[in-house]
Amino acid sequence: MRGNRVWHRALGLMGAIVEDVDVNDPDLIVVRVRPVKRWAGRCGRCRRRSPWYDRGAGRRQWRTVDVGLSRAVVEAEAPRVSCREHGVVVAHVPWARHGAGHTLVFDRTVAWLATQTSKTATTQLLRISWRTVGAIVSRYWADHERLQDRLREVRRLGIDEISYKRGHRFLTVVVDHDTGHLLWAAPGRDSATLHQFFDLLGPDRCALLTHVSADGATYISTVVKQRCPNAVRCADPFHVVGWATDALDKLRRIVISTARRQARRAAVDRIAGGSSPVVTAGQAGADLVKGMAGARSALLRNSEDLTENQQVKLAWIALTDPDLHRAYLLKEGLRLIFKLPVEQAATALENWITWARTAGIGLFSSLAKRITRHRASILAAIEHHMSNGRVESVNAKIRLITRVAFGFASPHALIALAMLRLGGHRPALPGRG
Repeated sequence: MRGNRVWHRALGLMGAIVEDVDVNDPDLIVVRVRPVKRWAGRCGRCRRRSPWYDRGAGRRQWRTVDVGLSRAVVEAEAPRVSCREHGVVVAHVPWARHGAGHTLVFDRTVAWLATQTSKTATTQLLRISWRTVGAIVSRYWADHERLQDRLREVRRLGIDEISYKRGHRFLTVVVDHDTGHLLWAAPGRDSATLHQFFDLLGPDRCALLTHVSADGATYISTVVKQRCPNAVRCADPFHVVGWATDALDKLRRIVISTARRQARRAAVDRIAGGSSPVVTAGQAGADLVKGMAGARSALLRNSEDLTENQQVKLAWIALTDPDLHRAYLLKEGLRLIFKLPVEQAATALENWITWARTAGIGLFSSLAKRITRHRASILAAIEHHMSNGRVESVNAKIRLITRVAFGFASPHALIALAMLRLGGHRPALPGRG
């Protein structure tokens, strides 16, 4: 009897009575159990007491944590009961989830290891495949989510999207600004996907949201405006400055491409005139192409972080291509607006828009129109000191998890693992908390 209690405690067999232990196989320990009377004869889904139906498929086994160097399984009868709500189902067993092939203790161990260790360590230690880990993590998170209300006190949200697989596969990610925890994620990046989150949140809680930050994606702005009319919509400063940075880099590529075309045309003209086609210093486009080497790092870096060589490069650009230098100043001017008080920022933003429109640079004229459309959310971000910094931090961690989760059968397993790691409710190791 004392030995049975030892097995009961060692394997975490709550609600079970150990009948026998088979240790004849040197690589496998079989612990035969039966549920205590309190949990016997219940529906496997709703756990309501139900009349016995038949013996089902007979005895079955559930994988549990290893005992020393040996694998261990729990074995018991698996009769079926007739539930008035769910029909004929396998009876509930207190040591495992309905339909699972592993015990609750094993699932908790897998979930803890998946959030704390590497893929190789988890699979080798537990002697299971990585896809099995994904299925267990999904099941564990689904059960955990039903027991808590993570969205109860949410007031400020950050919304973004992240690529998790080749072929334009994206996740829409929602983060709590106040806690930094991942609140929700789902495959897709469109209005229908985002509506799923607000459907889960419910109209009453949507009305309580005070701030929502996001990039300039039109579908996010449209859905937030429709579902959260009381929330202040804030444009992420990093993305806004990124628009100017992208325009600047595109202009740089256009300048280099134009210079190379000029150099090629000059070479063709020299060949036609019987001269050498080799480009030499001072010839059309040659100096500009050569000088633009290393210009990208100088143009994209913040002015206060420039090295001495990069300052020299910018001075050369100012003399060689004034439009490109003006575009750099526009990018820096937009970045500095986010450091101003909101009263000064409003005036500075108006001046910047006028400057961009009249600069004679088509890319920045288009950017000025885009900034105008998002002017209210940009000023709101400055006033309320909101950005997607926390969201980008979560995205960086999801990228790492994506590499670890390679091999999962579906994105839902990846999402479950991300929720366990970043949702603020990491699983505890069985017997430790």
